[in-house]
Amino acid sequence: MAKSATKPVSSKASAAVAAAPGGILPAQDIRALAEAGVILAATPFGARQVQPASLDLRLGAVAYRERARFLPQPTADVASRLADLALHEVDLTNGAVLETGCVYVVPLLESLALPPHLAAAANPKSSTGRLDVFTRVIADRVPAFDTVPAGYKGQLYAEICPQTFPVLVRTGSTLSQLRFRAGQPTFSDAERADLRRRERLVGGDAAGLVGAEPMADIQGGIALSVDLAGDSAGLVGYRAKRHTGLVDVDQPGACSLLDYWEPIHARAQRRLILDPDQFYILASKEAVHVPPTHAAEMVPFNPLVGEFRVHYAGFMDPGFGHAPAGGTGARVVLEVRSHKVPFVLEDGQVIGRLVYERMLSVPDKLYGVDLGSNYQAQGLKLSKHFK
Repeated sequence: MAKSATKPVSSKASAAVAAAPGGILPAQDIRALAEAGVILAATPFGARQVQPASLDLRLGAVAYRERARFLPQPTADVASRLADLALHEVDLTNGAVLETGCVYVVPLLESLALPPHLAAAANPKSSTGRLDVFTRVIADRVPAFDTVPAGYKGQLYAEICPQTFPVLVRTGSTLSQLRFRAGQPTFSDAERADLRRRERLVGGDAAGLVGAEPMADIQGGIALSVDLAGDSAGLVGYRAKRHTGLVDVDQPGACSLLDYWEPIHARAQRRLILDPDQFYILASKEAVHVPPTHAAEMVPFNPLVGEFRVHYAGFMDPGFGHAPAGGTGARVVLEVRSHKVPFVLEDGQVIGRLVYERMLSVPDKLYGVDLGSNYQAQGLKLSKHFK
């Protein structure tokens, strides 16, 4: 378990979490919070655990196999629910397999002692989403997933539900990430329009963000559409296979692509019928640019655009698709699953929305710079585990 003693928040950390004007905390401020005891870790951070605008969260030593998913309640902490619903414990210290269709809850190596003006939100990492591992962060007495309210003090837990591939994890594996928000980082439609005038945020050509931005805003975000025309070879996506081997989440490039995925190629109609409860990897038609002054998040599901889920992993760091950071535009990879019934996707159909939030300050390292980022300047791309 993480240590519980806290130190006074330093002046450096206090500046990092100032309530005005509001923004996402960058990497250097996340490190300052750890030094001040706002972020509590059972073991020292790993070399790449602090990302430009988020903190990777590490699994602890034990996973609890649960009868069912549950939402924390204000009247009971997570540990009491685990005791009530747990079927058995799984030791993660030497690695263990999490099976598909099962629900696991893992205490994380990180806990928090947030000040009153600092909140946090969680999301699966990109590689986690592309493996179809449904992951949520839960906190004691917080009746919402992936939400840590301002002033929270306590343990964090990961709920993990592999959907398609059984995964091998261990103590220290990172499946989720946490963003820290001071004040209100989002902004008005007028401010968003001004940002779009100053920084080309989306464009029609993934090689250089050229062309017009014809997409209308939907519910306060910039709309993205799905590409079913395909690349030069006509490849538009992948459909996950069933009954595959394991995926070790800590071993990049260890799995043969064709053992796990069925490539999907463009058809004359430029459409794709999603089979119910089947998992697909597709890509946006637009190239996306996240300038160093902002972070972005892909909203995972919007009932206005269809009965399917898009994008399990929504955080995009400052520098994603940014030319000086080695990007020059990058398409958004879409993790797609239809709900219960077949659903037709058409080329260019709006499939989700991208919400930009201002950074409190520019990160000292950008996505794609000195981080070995796996998905910078990407087109259609599976997770880093496949070769």
